[in-house]
Amino acid sequence: MSLKAIAKDLGLSVTTVSRALNGYDDVSADTKARVQAAADLRGYRPNTLARRLKMGKIDAVGLIFPFTSHPLSNSAFIEMVGCITRELAKYEIDLLLVPDELGTFSWRRLIESKRVDAMLVAHTLDNDPRLLDLQQRNFPFLALGRSGCLTQDYAWFDFDNRAGMQMAVDHLAALGHQRIAFLGENNQQSFIGQRFQGYLDGLRENALPHHPEYVHKISPSRRAGYQTTQALLALPVPPTAIVCDCNMHGEGAALALHEAGLLLNGGVSLIIFDGLPCDSVPDVAVTAVRQGTREAVGLQIATMTMALIRNEPLKNLQVLWQPELQAGVTAHPPKL
Repeated sequence: MSLKAIAKDLGLSVTTVSRALNGYDDVSADTKARVQAAADLRGYRPNTLARRLKMGKIDAVGLIFPFTSHPLSNSAFIEMVGCITRELAKYEIDLLLVPDELGTFSWRRLIESKRVDAMLVAHTLDNDPRLLDLQQRNFPFLALGRSGCLTQDYAWFDFDNRAGMQMAVDHLAALGHQRIAFLGENNQQSFIGQRFQGYLDGLRENALPHHPEYVHKISPSRRAGYQTTQALLALPVPPTAIVCDCNMHGEGAALALHEAGLLLNGGVSLIIFDGLPCDSVPDVAVTAVRQGTREAVGLQIATMTMALIRNEPLKNLQVLWQPELQAGVTAHPPKL
């Protein structure tokens, strides 16, 4: 069954059928659904090689992520990658993972050998040499996080990390907490600085003291979160609440509080960005800063990636999502 046959059966042009099957936005949703249903009914499969030659596309996208920042240990990151992969597969686009140690530019061989149509760049830095290199090459890319190093327009998808962390501090302050600790990652990724700034802004807006001994920038691991929380509890005047900028720290902190009998029942309050992993040892309804479902995030990024490949204006490909606070049992008024 050819495109011509489908077009004839539906009374459409071959061009409309082709664009509908390739997900172009200038074809209505109803028409796309009719065309796809007809193609499925007839068992139509596009000639991938012919399409690549005709359109000059590879049908593959690379995802660059920093090899040294433990992203593969982060369940939120892995779930997001899985959802992006699934959504791109609907367009018959493959996602290639490209681990990169800072400064090695390992993705260049994929570009130079023409094996990808675009790049997604995860865990962006404020001064990110990957984004600078891609922009200088005029190669399509979508930054998963904003960066301050680019002076020209670029495509980006980001969460309002600063607002999310301030939301957590505001919530704890409203409960009566005055001694709020912060566990954050110890690298230069943009979202980390944004979340720490949200913590500082929350303290200032609520007229709360800033205790340097309550601030810890540590390795993004469960062990670091566990050991640092133990150290906080051992202080002469320990915090009454802890906010964590990632769920790896959060799981370690939750386990330390659980072992000390302080996770629930008026102990130390805990709020975690992204919440606890679904298989976390402490099985509690943690108070969390949520950034949308992984499915919604995957769909958003995949949709923006397809628009990027179609050369849509970059100023239309800049999306900032607002986080929400999901209440759980781990944030409560402090014992006085």
